[in-house]
Amino acid sequence: MKMRYIPGSGLLFDLAAQSVDAYADKAPPLDLRDYLEGSLTASGVFMGLSGHVQRRFTIQMTGHWSGVNGILEERFRYDDGETGERCWKMTVGDDGILTATADDVLGAAKGMQSGNTAAMRYKLRVPRKAGEIVVGIDDWFYLIGDGTLINRARMSKFGFKVGEIVACFHRNEAAEKRVRQR
Repeated sequence: MKMRYIPGSGLLFDLAAQSVDAYADKAPPLDLRDYLEGSLTASGVFMGLSGHVQRRFTIQMTGHWSGVNGILEERFRYDDGETGERCWKMTVGDDGILTATADDVLGAAKGMQSGNTAAMRYKLRVPRKAGEIVVGIDDWFYLIGDGTLINRARMSKFGFKVGEIVACFHRNEAAEKRVRQR
């Protein structure tokens, strides 16, 4: 799976591409079905087009999996006191191909996992004071050796970058123990 975009803060015609397959031999291996099982917490920031942090947030997440199908419940809290929720319904096949839906996602997110990395692409409805805006999301996840899952999501409109989200996920201790016991 390759994702291409025109970086909004770089040269207008500088195309970038990244492939999940390039991470096939990277460790530790990431299986979203295992990592997203149980209770997780995350902290992150939203950066606008200028690169400046515009919002900070925390997430409490609970995942429940049965085979290749999972439900992920997210509860957001922003630094200005705003709260939000999202419920993902995901399928991650043994071949690494993933699909996911949520109420604020148009259609289905589609992606893949390989090695220590997963990525998915989708269209997201973002509420605004004057209605809503639909943005494209290129969502990348990288598992590092200490068990942290780093998420980098690029938001775009008409192919141009309009923002970026960076978050770090940590499994809660009880969830970590359940996965180790499998």
